[in-house]
Amino acid sequence: MSDNRLGQFLRARREALTPTEAGLPQGSRRRTPGLRRSELAMLAGISVEYLARLEQGRDRHPSPQVLAALADALRLTPEARGELLHAVKATNGTLQLCLSATRPPERTVRPTMRALINQLEPAPAVLLNRLSEVLAFTSGYERVYGPLGLLDSPAPSLPRFLFTDPRARTAHPQWERVGDELIARLKNDSVPDDPHLMNLVEELTLMVGAPFTDRWQLTSRAPAHNGVRQLVHPVAGELRLAHETLELPDGLGQRLVVHLPADDSTSAALDSLTGRRPGALRAVAG
Repeated sequence: MSDNRLGQFLRARREALTPTEAGLPQGSRRRTPGLRRSELAMLAGISVEYLARLEQGRDRHPSPQVLAALADALRLTPEARGELLHAVKATNGTLQLCLSATRPPERTVRPTMRALINQLEPAPAVLLNRLSEVLAFTSGYERVYGPLGLLDSPAPSLPRFLFTDPRARTAHPQWERVGDELIARLKNDSVPDDPHLMNLVEELTLMVGAPFTDRWQLTSRAPAHNGVRQLVHPVAGELRLAHETLELPDGLGQRLVVHLPADDSTSAALDSLTGRRPGALRAVAG
């Protein structure tokens, strides 16, 4: 049986958080400078008995909503939320211990698709699967999105970057709109009971909290297949990129997204980034 990493983490964090840091009066006659179990339970909106079961390892499967409430109450930083996620996985193996026969998201790229992507240079183009994981991209895409931090992970994911990396908000002046569009895409590309999607949703619920869950609960519109998006690049400055989404018709749930400059200044900036001759990427009407 796995150890009780989750319970140990919760108790250690509770005892390390002072009432003042949690927004509570200090009180008197405290045996420890940290929070009492009853205080954390109140802040998280759960019962003292349930919190005791979690800390003692008698309940190892709290819902993502409960974990997010505890993370908020404990004032966890993004790094600490990541530690909590690892503690959950070490305790019970995953956030939800249920798998089904639903096909995993396709992560294989056909050789012909790689060849097609290469032909799109110097345009920023990327191949994504139904969970918006990055599968392949042009060097033009790497020069635009690499410096933003999106490609830092060995398995880049648009949702994880957009919702968990603070650099994403700096890069996207229209962050809220981009978040809504991405969630609409996730919902559109998977069936409602897709366990692979639900695992991602549970992870982001814990790691992000309300900025993700509020959008997930409300967003129900169809995803946009084209449009113009603003981007702030650390080298090239402000860019306006027109994008077109092409769905692959083979049932694999993959899509190709191609970006083109939406104005002359963006065209010049992309030429500079890619090292191409002026006018290699001409501006298109948004």
